Amino acid sequence: MIRFKSVSYQNFLSSGDKPTVIQLNEHKHTLIVGQNGAGKSTLLDAISFALFGKAHRNINKPQLVNSVNGKKCVVEVEFEIGSNSYRVMRCIKPGKFEIWVNGTLLNQNSHNKEYQKVLEQNILKLTHKTFHQVVVLGSSSFTPFMQLGSYQRREVIEDLLDINVFSKMNALLKEKNAVLKEKINHTNYGVELNQTKTEAQKKYIRDLSKINNDVRKEKEAAIDKLKNEKAELVGKIADLNKKHTEICESVNKQWVAARESVKDLDKAETETLTTIKRLVKDAQFYETNENCPTCEQNIDEELKSKKLDEAKEEANQLQSRLSQVRQKRKGASEHLAECEAEVAELTKWQHQMLDHQERIERIDYDIEQAQWDIEDDKSHGDLAEANEEYDALMKEFHELVETKSTYNDQYAYNGVILEMLKDTGIKTKIIKQYLPVMNKLVNQYLQILDFYVHFNLDESFQETIRSRHRDAFSYDSFSEGEKQRIDLALLFTWRQVARMKNSISTNLLILDETFDSSLDESGIENLMKIIYTLGDDTNIFIISHKGEILDGKFEHKIEFEKYKNFSRMKVAS
Repeated sequence: MIRFKSVSYQNFLSSGDKPTVIQLNEHKHTLIVGQNGAGKSTLLDAISFALFGKAHRNINKPQLVNSVNGKKCVVEVEFEIGSNSYRVMRCIKPGKFEIWVNGTLLNQNSHNKEYQKVLEQNILKLTHKTFHQVVVLGSSSFTPFMQLGSYQRREVIEDLLDINVFSKMNALLKEKNAVLKEKINHTNYGVELNQTKTEAQKKYIRDLSKINNDVRKEKEAAIDKLKNEKAELVGKIADLNKKHTEICESVNKQWVAARESVKDLDKAETETLTTIKRLVKDAQFYETNENCPTCEQNIDEELKSKKLDEAKEEANQLQSRLSQVRQKRKGASEHLAECEAEVAELTKWQHQMLDHQERIERIDYDIEQAQWDIEDDKSHGDLAEANEEYDALMKEFHELVETKSTYNDQYAYNGVILEMLKDTGIKTKIIKQYLPVMNKLVNQYLQILDFYVHFNLDESFQETIRSRHRDAFSYDSFSEGEKQRIDLALLFTWRQVARMKNSISTNLLILDETFDSSLDESGIENLMKIIYTLGDDTNIFIISHKGEILDGKFEHKIEFEKYKNFSRMKVAS
């Protein structure tokens, strides 16, 4: 049972910065009165917002913050379930949502939606809709049970009977079956793939079995051919090596001598040309100068003529020598070119020998591989290994078939359970057991309210209402006052069923303007009879405009008023 202890709120709707605190379990009957807009129904909106994150009335979340202060909107509700104490706090501007259990903050690692699920499913164990069917009867933003659709009616009754767990089991089992179906499909694919591999392995074994002596002879012939090629290459290497040895030393000496001779002749040519340039320079000096540039004396014509003749004679000698050097240089260069050509031929022979040697190494490797194939008889594969692979495939096939059978059995078994968990299964049987009790209670409360009709809900939660004359009516056929009596009877019935099941039983009952709507004096008196008969563990709050009529009928009274545009509790007696 949920025992609500208190609710407090500040800057919520028309309330101000000073917290409004209302004790919910101190008095059996509490009358709440006040003018329109004074904040009487704020209590109901505050409890609904704290527990479910939305007001009882159709008010958007931003509109819940007091428009004057504009921030620090805080709502807190305290309640007990069994031996545990809970405090739920919600704030707007700044946003905050906290659940405290026995003074310890509940883990907030999850998203707000998941945090809300924890509160509704694990702690309260009721939804926003069911809460208002069991706790609230009002004229503002309230949809009575009889105005709900069939599916919504089913949700309320399943919450009351605590059988919505079967719906959760149904959803979980569907998820498991979807995973199981995927596993079955994957296993079927594995079986088909295994069969394909097995057939291919069978063919491979047959092909291996056909290997005969022709294959061995073919390999032996290939080995002979490789050996002959190797012998031929060995002979070529021997010939090339002999030639190389015979002429290598002689060619190398001639090449070195020719290179040195060309080098010496190049040096002699350079020196001769340098001397000729010097003589030309000296001759030009005597031809162009009359005086000595050093001592400034006249150069004798006889001396000048002598010096020029000597320079010409020496130049002729040097020119003859240069021609001889150049002639020798040409011959030496031709000889060097011949030597270099012979050296290049030697290098070519060396490369050929290396190529032949590499080919011989490859032939040795091919011969060795062919001999291994012949010795092991594995040139086309190992037959024993192929048979082992085939056996492994067959073992895998049997395992897959067994796994597939297990999955199929589990899937079929789950299918049977799913049928039981459908709305037409276990839940319907439970509901069938409780429907007579529900109908009986509804009719009892209707009689207390002086409304003598026979009310009946069937398994699809459709109503049949008969008068004394057995005429059939629907809910919409009645007047507003008669509808109100039916709604009251259902409200008290749901609370009685909740108490019997101990599922969503609570001490709190709020009647929001119920006395102000369509009930006549007789209806009010009969409703008071029901209220007075409720147990001491029920705390009733009656929100009404008819304070003058209801004064003195209840144990406690709270009055709200507007003061400087804020709602406040004026009187608490």
